[in-house]
Order: sequence, then C-alpha cells, then structure tokens
Amino acid sequence: MKTKLALLFSALNLIIGCSSTEKTHISQTELLQLIESGKAPVIIDVRSDYEFKTSHVPDAKHISFWKAFSTDDLDDYPPDELLVLYCEHGPRAGIAKFAFSLSGFDNMVYLEGHMKAWKAAGLPVEEQVIDKQE
Repeated sequence: MKTKLALLFSALNLIIGCSSTEKTHISQTELLQLIESGKAPVIIDVRSDYEFKTSHVPDAKHISFWKAFSTDDLDDYPPDELLVLYCEHGPRAGIAKFAFSLSGFDNMVYLEGHMKAWKAAGLPVEEQVIDKQE
C-alpha cells in the first residue's frame, strides 16, 4: 500500500510540475494575439469529443485526455515544441500534461482559466457540426 501511495504522489508531482520552464500558464490575451498573428503554438483541447465540437479555441487540436497516453498525433512535433493545454477547468489538462511528458514533451503550459474562462471572456471559438446521434 505504501508503494502505491508513493507512486501516486510521484505522479501527482509530475502532473503539477513537469514543465521545464518556469512559466506554467499562458494568458488568454497572449494566446489570442499569437493565434491572430499566425504564430500560434500547438494548442491542445483535451476535453470530450462533444465538448470540442460544441466550441473550442481557434486552431486547437483535439486529443481527449484519456487518449493522451497512447496517441501518435504529436509525432510530427519536436519534444521542445510549445504545447498549450486546456480542458474545461483544469484537471484533465493536468493528466494530459503528465502523459505528454512521458512522451518526451517538456515545454507545456496551461491556458489560463481553461475553456471556462475563455468562453466567459467572450473570446472567439470554433464549432463543428454535431451529429444528433452522438
């Protein structure tokens, strides 16, 4: 039991602080400026398919947090590429950050306030057609 708890605490420490940079978040304003200038980093929405299709940050790539441990969607990116992660309010992005760190990525930040704050600020979103049978 003690070994399992030690592993859990080690994993949580990695989730909280696995970025090699001191910066842990990017502001909504800074990200929007990068998107509008055509210099956006890799933006990853780790929410469910439905949430992503309903609304997401412009140019965001969708990788559900539960797929983060087994995806090859980031194979074309160098491990030092800046990844901006977000979910609705934080926890799933932390799990994805841990998963991506295991794949060698070490330059990751969270979107400040995640999608909840982005929408509350009235910032632009992209939407996809939702199949009524989903």
